[in-house]
Amino acid sequence: MNLQLIEVYIPDQHFESIDEKLKKYDHRSYWVSSESEERMLVRILVQKNEVEKILNYLEEVSNVVEGFETLLIPVQTYISKETIHEETKEEKEKEKEDDEEEKSRLLRASRHELMNAAEKNSHITMNYSLLILLSAIVATVGIIKDSEAVVIGAMVIAPMIGPVISVAFFAILGDYKGLGQSAVSSLYGVAIVLFISIAFGFFTDVGMENAQYLDRTKVTLIDIPLGVASGAAGALAFLNRLSGNLVGVMVAVALLPPSVAMGMSIGDGSMAAAYGAFLLVTVNIMSILLAAVSIFSISGIRPVRWEEVQRANVSRPLSIVFVIVIVLILAIVILEGQNII
Repeated sequence: MNLQLIEVYIPDQHFESIDEKLKKYDHRSYWVSSESEERMLVRILVQKNEVEKILNYLEEVSNVVEGFETLLIPVQTYISKETIHEETKEEKEKEKEDDEEEKSRLLRASRHELMNAAEKNSHITMNYSLLILLSAIVATVGIIKDSEAVVIGAMVIAPMIGPVISVAFFAILGDYKGLGQSAVSSLYGVAIVLFISIAFGFFTDVGMENAQYLDRTKVTLIDIPLGVASGAAGALAFLNRLSGNLVGVMVAVALLPPSVAMGMSIGDGSMAAAYGAFLLVTVNIMSILLAAVSIFSISGIRPVRWEEVQRANVSRPLSIVFVIVIVLILAIVILEGQNII
């Protein structure tokens, strides 16, 4: 059973009303203790799917109550008399119903956990910069050597999934500050890749005719579902707070090698090839965003504050429509380039 522990520090003068409200939520265990002379500590053990409802209420309380604090703690193991002894028939039936409910809906972490993760992904850090730099060097060398294994290795270490997925997450919430930070981080990563690959392309023309390079300078309609699948996988991994390494490879597949090919083409002065690689990068980014904003929208992520709700209600449909329109325009450009229409 997936459990989490919520710790709530409540000023004494507000304890009774908040305590009464908290007890109404479904919980596995509930403990109350005195944290200090001025505050009470409430610990609530709940199933993961109940966390967001409680945190939403606590978020509203924290806006008006001074000295009110909340912590969310993952629970690795929980042992009690109920977990040791055989469950009753009613408990088994309820657990079965919960399992069936989980199978029928999109599982995810709470909005508050996802928000913290997205904010972390949106920042440019030294680790992010170094990993992008190293992955760009490895990918460029892999393309020059026409080594698929080396290119795959570069995609494993490239941390490109975080900022791109965060762009979609902040877009559906209408958090324009976070959206801007994530977009800047994404562009910053691509800029590093371009800088490295342009330098390689300028100083050497080796590898400009091999398959690894040529494949990334051509774009077809089949690249759109590749980007959509990558974005969907990245969004689902983000929602469930799964390790991004393996899923991140899919996003890096769509972004890193084409960016390297574009930079090498610019450095070599091959503008036609650079345009093809640029178009491929753009198609992949927009396809990833299309899948991610769609997944996040149907997952039910919603803010609770009135002004945030209003922004999200405007931003969410606009984000989806905007990305769809861009993808359709790119599809038309691809078809025209192939002389199909």
